[in-house]
Amino acid sequence: MISKELMEILCCPETKADLVLDENFLVSVDKETRRRYRIEDDIPIMLIEESEQLDYDTWKKIMIRHNKPVE
Repeated sequence: MISKELMEILCCPETKADLVLDENFLVSVDKETRRRYRIEDDIPIMLIEESEQLDYDTWKKIMIRHNKPVE
């Protein structure tokens, strides 16, 4: 599990946007890039080339689930 303290300092390496913890992933709140970074053995893999770009609808559902603005 990622600590609250670590979550406060982590950001998307591409856009510097905040991240939300969604199951075993960290998801950028940036609407344009919609990056998702996996977590392996409690270690976030924060490499852009290892990330996944979510489609808008998937990203939007995650943001709504975490009470983040989507517009």
